Amino acid sequence: MELEFERDTIISYDRVAQVTLCQEETLESIVPDACPDILRIVDVCGQATLSGKQAREGMAQVTGMVRAVILYQPEGAAGLRRMEVGLPFTCQAEAPGLTERGTVLASPRLRCAEARALNPRKVLLRVDLAVDITACQPAEKSICCGVSNAQEGAVCQRQFQGEQYQLCSVQEKPFTFSDHIRLPSSAGEPPQVLALRVEPVCTESKLIGSKLIFKGAAEVYLLLQEPGGALTTGHESMPFSQIMEIAGAGEEGDCQVEVELTSFQWEPDADGRELELTLELLAQAQVRGHRALTLLQDLYSTAWQMETEGQLYTLCRLWEQSVRPQAVRELMETGEMVRSVVDARLTLGRVDQSREGDELVLTTDAWLTILYLDENELPQCIRRTIPVSCRLDCPENVRCLCRCSCPGEVFAAPAAGGAEVRFTVEFHCLTTVNDQVPGVSAARLGEARSAGEGTRPSVVLRLAAPGEGLWDIAKAYGTTTEQILQANELEEEDLPLGRMLLIPSTR
Repeated sequence: MELEFERDTIISYDRVAQVTLCQEETLESIVPDACPDILRIVDVCGQATLSGKQAREGMAQVTGMVRAVILYQPEGAAGLRRMEVGLPFTCQAEAPGLTERGTVLASPRLRCAEARALNPRKVLLRVDLAVDITACQPAEKSICCGVSNAQEGAVCQRQFQGEQYQLCSVQEKPFTFSDHIRLPSSAGEPPQVLALRVEPVCTESKLIGSKLIFKGAAEVYLLLQEPGGALTTGHESMPFSQIMEIAGAGEEGDCQVEVELTSFQWEPDADGRELELTLELLAQAQVRGHRALTLLQDLYSTAWQMETEGQLYTLCRLWEQSVRPQAVRELMETGEMVRSVVDARLTLGRVDQSREGDELVLTTDAWLTILYLDENELPQCIRRTIPVSCRLDCPENVRCLCRCSCPGEVFAAPAAGGAEVRFTVEFHCLTTVNDQVPGVSAARLGEARSAGEGTRPSVVLRLAAPGEGLWDIAKAYGTTTEQILQANELEEEDLPLGRMLLIPSTR
């Protein structure tokens, strides 16, 4: 006779892929007729935007656009000119187990952009991209919690009371907002905007009921050219606050919200002293939480023989969650005197993991670009990649998810031999452990225990074998743990060493 079980369904998301894809894209472009010929390319300022994401069978696809501004010195004229180029990109990541019901989270960023003049009217643009891709598949897992009407079959059962740390919800929300930015200028003519880049940052998130409230700011960085040709920079912060519907997470969940730029437009006003900036953003949220569960680990009947089927359940538990800042101070050698630093930009690459014993070494590359004036007051550009590492105490059975950010601005100043840069990289670490817990998946009752056994003694006297527990003895003799405790006048299930136990049989 098949036993009926009480079952529980665990609804969560499986992370079937988490990778960072790095790729190069190139594009040849003609200088527009309205622009003068190129004498020398100075710098390329770029912005990667996210256009679309798609979950396919076993594959995650991401599309986007790089908006690059090529800054060059024109022939026969002073100052810098700008030339804007759009370069689309597509990348795909293998994601075994992903279906069209899944969700793809993506974060593209431009690590480096360079351009070379093929002739005064034609340029070759090369961009280096890093795209973080996380593919999440909704999953439902059924577990046996216990036996329905256990008394009818004289069933004894052992249950595991625990919890699972799981990805409860994956949601996203697009939103748009606009603001005006006042350009720094004197009473004379306003400056020209050579380049503009936007870095959205989520600074706070909180669950209240089924709503996720998150706040942050779009940090806007401007490269400006004054009427006399001098280069300056500007920085504005555009705050935002949004609400997103989240189901099945609970208010104690851990929220991770990443905000990506999908499109932006800016227009100067009539007198050129203000910009109207319109941003289209996409918030991508992951919510993790602890989910209590009861798992049936073992069972037997004191009256009937029993056949059981079991399986191993994988339960995830949180090990540690931490943010580890790493301060960096480096000299970027230029081979010439740096009179002043105009602008400093930094983008982080992918995070690599390597192990040294019980330590996990996390390493990312900081891609730096410095725009400076040389001793002749000419604008020059230097690029360099600086590795940044962080060590984490992490046993071999612990898995680590890590993402990096660079809070604050990059400080850069002239120094002997080049420019000194200082910045901080934060390693956001989430470590978990997967435990294998045995459980019962099915069971059926057979013949009566007394069938074919003859006369059973009413009491057995024996020692507990090494490693043998009270449950094991009760199951072997078809009695209950309560009866053994009562017969031996014991109050705890920890068996005394070297003591003979009375094991009564159940009739």
